[in-house]
Amino acid sequence: MKLEKKVVPMPEQPAQDRIKNFNEVPLGYTEEEAVREASRCLQCVKKPCVSGCPVMINIPGFIKAIKEKDFEKALRIIRETNCLPAITGRVCPQEDQCQKVCVMARAGDPISIGALERFAADWHRLHTTLPTPSPVNGEKKSSPLKGEGAIKVAVVGSGPAGLTCAADLAGMGYAVTIFEGFHEAGGVLIYGIPEFRLPKAIVSGEIDYLKSLGVNIATNVLIGRALTISDLFHEGYKAVFIGTGAGLPQFMGIPGENLNGVYSANEFLTRVNLMKAHKFPEYDTPVKIGKKVAVIGGGNVAMDAARTAKRLAAEHVYLIYRRTEHEMPARIEELVRAKEEGIEFQLLTAPVRYIGDEKGFLRQAECIRMELGEPDSSGRRRPMPVKGSEFKIEVDQAVVAIGSTPNPIIQRTTPELKVKKWGTIEADENGATSIPGVFAGGDIVTGAATVITAMGAGRKAAAAIDKYLKML
Repeated sequence: MKLEKKVVPMPEQPAQDRIKNFNEVPLGYTEEEAVREASRCLQCVKKPCVSGCPVMINIPGFIKAIKEKDFEKALRIIRETNCLPAITGRVCPQEDQCQKVCVMARAGDPISIGALERFAADWHRLHTTLPTPSPVNGEKKSSPLKGEGAIKVAVVGSGPAGLTCAADLAGMGYAVTIFEGFHEAGGVLIYGIPEFRLPKAIVSGEIDYLKSLGVNIATNVLIGRALTISDLFHEGYKAVFIGTGAGLPQFMGIPGENLNGVYSANEFLTRVNLMKAHKFPEYDTPVKIGKKVAVIGGGNVAMDAARTAKRLAAEHVYLIYRRTEHEMPARIEELVRAKEEGIEFQLLTAPVRYIGDEKGFLRQAECIRMELGEPDSSGRRRPMPVKGSEFKIEVDQAVVAIGSTPNPIIQRTTPELKVKKWGTIEADENGATSIPGVFAGGDIVTGAATVITAMGAGRKAAAAIDKYLKML
């Protein structure tokens, strides 16, 4: 049988249709398409794709199961190390990790590992109501005590790091409670990533799976206000994992950022994704729907904000980025989809001030052209302003998506917790912090990164917590 060099494409909504709805853009593989794509895998002995995965999924193993049409086995293999496959299969940057080192790339296209991972999770969800067992490293482990006497562990934050840490600890037999400040669990998966890229029903399904493992989730409990880290220990928790992410938005500090119509991407996306502002007044939270929208930034969050604005019926959406397309940190597929959807790219451009009317509403963004100089600390060429190149763009809404830092609420109420310059928590490679029994991982330690790297940190911390508790 001849080996196919080209990837089996995944069908998706046409651009002219999808900009009118918030439904998921990629439609997923059929069984036949998944088997065809899985059949391209060479089943390498050295398995470089596994080393490229932050949570070390047995990629050849689950792909082989799909090829053999044992889709339940495929999901069982994935869940040995990944409790959120329906999520990571959609938002994980496989092209920079497992697929980047795929041997098939030498002869053609790398195996579409993420699409196959998504297929396995979706097939299970659509074809059975039974939860799939999730052994940790292939074998159920347990703490010294089970049931009502199980050792209690608190997980602060229900994003990818917290969910992964909780799942692994529950599999080891600990009594795990996740504390979430919002009214829904999921962290950035719920408030940050739009429905058309990650349906909230998918996130809810993965969280239900965690509950089936025995994980308790307490929402509307803001740690640092309702309870402190010290309070958690007083309530009988023997260890605490902090996975609260990096949800504090950054601004540029330019004139006019306080005008009506200027949002942080965090607020804009939270209003739409978590609080359903796009369905106002059916839901209580409003959001300004501009006709001419400027989105500042070039990462995945900027793409999410721009594509969301387009779906909110903006006539023009300008993506303003100070470097070229080559330096954009956004995923290539999101960049391509944004172009298909009519997002207007203003590259080598940066805003210098926002101009409002007499009532304080945004009306223009004054920008300046940029040119690239020598590389900076990130390895990318530094953008430099071109003197005298200022110009104005008519806009009535701006969304600033230039990055985020950790919310300092826990750090400020836990003075013995060591933090770094930008508010991230100081932790070792296993997540141990300056306080015995307190561990941290994900964006709260590294700064804003990816879902899968946060999950990898959660797994490492769970193993370290298990080791710590067994030494008490």
